[in-house]
Amino acid sequence: MRRLTFAILAALVTPLLAPAAATAAPARQIVYTEWDSPAALQALPTGVDRSAWVTPWTSPGFALTRLIPSWSARTPGDSRVRIEVRGRTATTTSSWDTIATWASGDQHLKRTTYGSQDDDLASVNVDTWVVPNGVTSYQLRVTMARAAGQKASPRVDMVGAMASLLPAVDSVRTSRPGPGRGIVLDVPRYSQMVHTGHYPQYGSGGEAWCSPTSTSMVLGYYDALPEPKAYRWVPAGHVDPWVDHAARMTYDYEYDGTGNWPFNTAYAASLAGHAYVTRLRSLREAETYIADGIPLVASIAFGQGELDGAPISSTNGHLLVIVGFTQSGDVVVNDPAAASRAGVRRTYDRGQFENAWIPKSGGTVYVITDAAHRPPIGSR
Repeated sequence: MRRLTFAILAALVTPLLAPAAATAAPARQIVYTEWDSPAALQALPTGVDRSAWVTPWTSPGFALTRLIPSWSARTPGDSRVRIEVRGRTATTTSSWDTIATWASGDQHLKRTTYGSQDDDLASVNVDTWVVPNGVTSYQLRVTMARAAGQKASPRVDMVGAMASLLPAVDSVRTSRPGPGRGIVLDVPRYSQMVHTGHYPQYGSGGEAWCSPTSTSMVLGYYDALPEPKAYRWVPAGHVDPWVDHAARMTYDYEYDGTGNWPFNTAYAASLAGHAYVTRLRSLREAETYIADGIPLVASIAFGQGELDGAPISSTNGHLLVIVGFTQSGDVVVNDPAAASRAGVRRTYDRGQFENAWIPKSGGTVYVITDAAHRPPIGSR
């Protein structure tokens, strides 16, 4: 087992940001911790149909109030994994809260989250563990299960968690441009809107499919889209049928949508090799990924007039791909809300974008990589 713990660019990048800090005090505290290929999760032993593995108690060094897990797993046949979390303070240990029961396919299991689960110290908001008063440490529990008598076993390649304590702010200062200026990655352009009305059982496409469309764009960049046989169930003539497939493979049957963050990264990890959900402090940090050839799927929200040039007037939650930066530091994106591929590439004002991203989603991103790309040192 390898445990990898990273304060998101805290040691290496924060000093560089000091002259133009992204937010006022208190600091945005973010730590992503990953357990890579725990031996206990490689396969169920012969004759065993269920087994659980628990991480050590893990402290990010602050009283976390939000946690988002990530995982990479294979679930052949009728098998699945269950992800749970609990936390503790100096005096109390919470109960286990279920984040998800998940499978890569949907023939045997409808992958799902479990609603609010309001109890002792925390609650669950779809894919996020919410702790109003904070906990000092946490554990994840991963349970693998398969149908009785089935030989094929589930396997978990990675489990991780982003823990954060963020100041409540309505706006942030615009960060100073850095190493990503003038770099634009060649990420393919897909529109979610061309899928309007597709598959009501998976959200009906259109405005509901920003997340799987964005995830698919990054997979296309890595030449890691699924093989045609995977989406042969999509009728001929559908534009970008791999997006329909991604929507099906990321659909959360409790949440009733395709925007579950770790469901998208779990799907992406099965194809590209590695993916997880984390948060960044500013576009200055995002630039370090772009400079290393890694596009980012970012979660934003904005009101009317708050993001000039956007193809939609406002949104309570939207996913798009950060693909680069202009020489002046404005952000270049692939925005799937455009009506067609031709309009997907957009340039947004740096300050407007940061205010649609940092205060609204906490700077949430999907980090998806293949074997040839590794996130910047200190960032995962």
